[in-house]
Amino acid sequence: MDALAANSATARRGPSITGVRWVKELRYYWRFTILNQENDGSMTRIGYETVSRVPSVVEYMRLRSVAGLSAFSEEAAGKGLAGTLYGVVIEHEGAAVGMGRLIGDGGCFVQVVDIAVDPRYQGQGLGKAIMSELTSFITEHLPASAYISLIADIPANSLYEKFGFEETAPRSVGMARRAG
Repeated sequence: MDALAANSATARRGPSITGVRWVKELRYYWRFTILNQENDGSMTRIGYETVSRVPSVVEYMRLRSVAGLSAFSEEAAGKGLAGTLYGVVIEHEGAAVGMGRLIGDGGCFVQVVDIAVDPRYQGQGLGKAIMSELTSFITEHLPASAYISLIADIPANSLYEKFGFEETAPRSVGMARRAG
C-alpha cells in the first residue's frame, strides 16, 4: 500500500470516481494524488495530481485553446485569473492537463468557469475530479445561501447534473455579451 494511503488521517472520501481513491497532502497548497486500487487491494499512482491553485496565464490560454473554448488576450487572461475565488489544476508529469475555476463575490454569487481538459486526457474522469474539488470548496467554504451558476456546453451539462446543477429554463435563461 502507498505510504500516503496508509495514513488514514489524510484519506479523503468524497464523490466516487470508479477505481480511484483520493489522498490529500498539506503543503503550501492542497495536493491530491489520484490512486488506483488494484484487485489485490494495493494502491498505485495513476499519474495525475489535482492541485488547488490558479493556472498560469500560459497554462490557461493553452488549455482553453486545446479544449476548444473561446480565446482571450493575454492581458484579459491575466486580469481574469487574478479574480479567481478558487482554482483547480490537474497535473500529469508536472504539466497542466485540466483546470476549473470559481469566480464571484464569495458570498452571494459564484460562477463555475473554465472547466477544460486537454483532449489527449479526456475520458479518464478528470472533468469529474475537477468538479469534485470545486464542489467540495463550495460546500465547505461558501454560505449555504450562495447562488452557484454556470453556463453548460452540451454534452458537458450531463457532468454538471451529477454535481447537483439543474437547468433553470424556462424560469430563467443564460444571457451573454462581449464588452467590445
